[in-house]
Amino acid sequence: MNIKKKSRSANTTASQTNKPERPEDKRLSIGSTFAYGFQHVLTMYGGIIAPPLIIGAAAGMSSQDIGLLIAACLFVGGLATILQTVGIPWFGSQLPLVQGVSFAGVSTMVAIVQGGGGIQAVFGSVIVASLIGLAITPLFSKIIKFFPPVVTGTVITTIGLTLMPVAANWAMGGNAKADNYGSMANIGLAAATMGVVLLLSKVGNAAISRLSILLAMVIGTIIAFIAGMADFSKVGQGDIVAFPTPFAFGAPTFEIAAIISMLIVILVTLTETSADIIAVGEIVDTKVDSRRIGDGLRADMLSSAISPLFNSFTQSAFAQNVGLVAITGIKSRFVVSAGGLILVVLGLLPILGRVVAAVPTPVLGGAGVVLFGTVAASGIRTLAKVEYKNNMNLIIVAASIGFGMIPIAAPSFYDEFPSWFSTIFHSGISSAAVMAILLNILFNHFKAGNSDNQSVFVAGTDRIVSEEDIKCLSEGDRFENGKLIDADGKEVPLKASSASEH
Repeated sequence: MNIKKKSRSANTTASQTNKPERPEDKRLSIGSTFAYGFQHVLTMYGGIIAPPLIIGAAAGMSSQDIGLLIAACLFVGGLATILQTVGIPWFGSQLPLVQGVSFAGVSTMVAIVQGGGGIQAVFGSVIVASLIGLAITPLFSKIIKFFPPVVTGTVITTIGLTLMPVAANWAMGGNAKADNYGSMANIGLAAATMGVVLLLSKVGNAAISRLSILLAMVIGTIIAFIAGMADFSKVGQGDIVAFPTPFAFGAPTFEIAAIISMLIVILVTLTETSADIIAVGEIVDTKVDSRRIGDGLRADMLSSAISPLFNSFTQSAFAQNVGLVAITGIKSRFVVSAGGLILVVLGLLPILGRVVAAVPTPVLGGAGVVLFGTVAASGIRTLAKVEYKNNMNLIIVAASIGFGMIPIAAPSFYDEFPSWFSTIFHSGISSAAVMAILLNILFNHFKAGNSDNQSVFVAGTDRIVSEEDIKCLSEGDRFENGKLIDADGKEVPLKASSASEH
């Protein structure tokens, strides 16, 4: 009996050993894990502190209260990131996704605040809308079959393109009201940082190349300090340690109108997070099925529902960090978990947060150009795998990317539309995702009425050689540098067509 037990145990061990390891499950050394994790924090830091800054200012909060909002957002974002990457049963995609306050709801939250509801109504609407979102995640997790490469490639490309204005704004200084916004000094600092990224990627070894973003930010900050463009004077001001106080701004209030508008934001968040999960799955080259999407969305919604307890807002995956995964090639989810732990510590130690906040915005902008461009390049690589012959995939890509660029090219395009419509389509990512999904269903799932080469977009993708042309060729003929060469190496003269002769 003991022999049988040992044999069964050995077989089990062998089967576990032979089970292929997912790319995202790879573990690095502790030092490398936290170094790459800190790089993720630096990449998304500007994005995670911007929403509380905007919402707090709209609510007329003091700088101290806005500081509490920022600390809370860092703390909750870290916990949400750990939940998403490490995962527990039913919650967490176990993919390298950084979580933080979603930009999708900023304009809606500002409207709620300015409508008289105050920050308490924002928190109440986030709680209820997120719980509703949690209930409907099974529906969203079933849409994986509607995300073939023609859709995912379009969405990934759009994610990168829609983030470019963020990088440009950072490179110009980040604050449009500042006197030096768009100055040569700011843009020069961004250019220098970008140059360091490219230089380290080329001349460094593998480790330096992968850390090029982090090292470039450090070097860029040093350059800024020498040039008098970095201010560390406020690092020592304020508390060193502070735990987020639950409901520090009072108990949440629940208003129907605010909840309905926030529910639209949640639907947008679910759409964007689904796209981000699929995008990072493509980059990591791992299997992403409906169950995994569902686990990721549930983690999003649970984090969002709990975040108001600690004075934070809706949580979502950060698209810019998807670009960092692509550019570094570091696919381990535990690296991002380390980044989540760093965010938690930053939320508990405001002094460390102030150190990171001292990194000049143009430095972030210079690194962001490469990062966000990498996201777009990853999407283009996915689109290169798509078959474009005898179908309508080209028009799907063209219309979806064009539609997604509208709110980027003209931010006020949807201002006169109903608020629910503008909330959804004001995001270029959700615009492109909705259009790509609908067109893919229309052309590739409902094929009734489709025919070969049914539009100029399809006809242009085929190369047709007539039978008469083939008959003129001999064995050994070849085409080189625009000339037809025969088997003996002699050029065969080409007769101009009748159209070109006249």
